[in-house]
Amino acid sequence: MTTPALGSRALAYEWIKFRSVRSTVWTTVATAVLPVLGAVFVATTGSLQSDDTVLGGSLTLSVVAQMLAAVVGALVVTGEYSSGTIRTTFAAVPGRTTVLVAKAALVAGVMYVLALASCTAAYLVGDALLPDGRYAQGEPLPALFGIAASFAVAAVLGLAVGTLVRHSAGAVTTVIGLLLLPSLFGPLFGDAERWIAGLSPTAALEKLTQTSDAAAGTVGSLGPWPSLLLVAACTTAIALGALALLRRRDA
Repeated sequence: MTTPALGSRALAYEWIKFRSVRSTVWTTVATAVLPVLGAVFVATTGSLQSDDTVLGGSLTLSVVAQMLAAVVGALVVTGEYSSGTIRTTFAAVPGRTTVLVAKAALVAGVMYVLALASCTAAYLVGDALLPDGRYAQGEPLPALFGIAASFAVAAVLGLAVGTLVRHSAGAVTTVIGLLLLPSLFGPLFGDAERWIAGLSPTAALEKLTQTSDAAAGTVGSLGPWPSLLLVAACTTAIALGALALLRRRDA
């Protein structure tokens, strides 16, 4: 079987498994629903800060949704280790690189499309419900595409961590720590703060949403797009390390 055909078969297998596991499906649904609920909550309670943007306020819960996207990425692989079906997966598709690439392509693609639709809907809902002219609008385009990409990056990060840890609770705890800790500890590194604090997909997301909470002291002073590129590069490095370990150890 040719490599493209094998890759297509692996991707099809992963899609079947993805939509067959309830924990993965429900976490994915929650990822999609949270941004819209956040937009409704902020608009109906009048809790948006005066210096915030419509885009930032509407996507208040996008950070939590992004964490769930990372959890989905982790569960895609740790669930198979917990159930023992990872051995069946490797028997069906012997190339472990192909398996991990298929998983990464699946979670990244699903989360990108889902986040783009959900966050766009959240912005439109917030724009419709918030008073006209009271808040700065923000620039939804091209920011929404970057926001969706940050969800995809978070999902791949979760997958990489899950591959390294192989245990659901440990992987979820680790990936959430990776999302939050750079912003918390970045100010401790002096001049390197703009790089350290910007290492998290969460930091890139907050900058892209143009929220007033995205202060340089908490998410780094890099711009939103450079921050997203930095995060994507770091995630790629972690994923390559996970792949190298996956190819060396037993299932």
